[in-house]
Amino acid sequence: QVQLVESGGGLVQAGGSLRLSCVASTSRLLFGLKSMGWYRQAPGRQRELFARVTRDGDPNYADSVKGRFTISRDNAKNTVYLQMNSLKPEDTADYYCNSVPPGVNWGQGNQVTVSS
Repeated sequence: QVQLVESGGGLVQAGGSLRLSCVASTSRLLFGLKSMGWYRQAPGRQRELFARVTRDGDPNYADSVKGRFTISRDNAKNTVYLQMNSLKPEDTADYYCNSVPPGVNWGQGNQVTVSS
């Protein structure tokens, strides 16, 4: 079973930046075949996919983060990154990575809190 380990969350003031990383414990071959995404779940809301990157590195974003967040991947390291700039209080959530569509297993997530 694939394990996903996210890191890099924390507390930041509005306008600040954070970088999240996610390492997948799977073979490089399998990781390289999958589109990967970042999901987030705010308190009282459903988990949502807001950024994805194809196996070839083409990104796609939800309107809520477009122009502020950048998703990237390093297939040699089985790692997906999320650079978050110009953070807003409404970005406060638990952040997860998974394939797109998501697999059964989820990581522990990373809490991101943006203070106003």
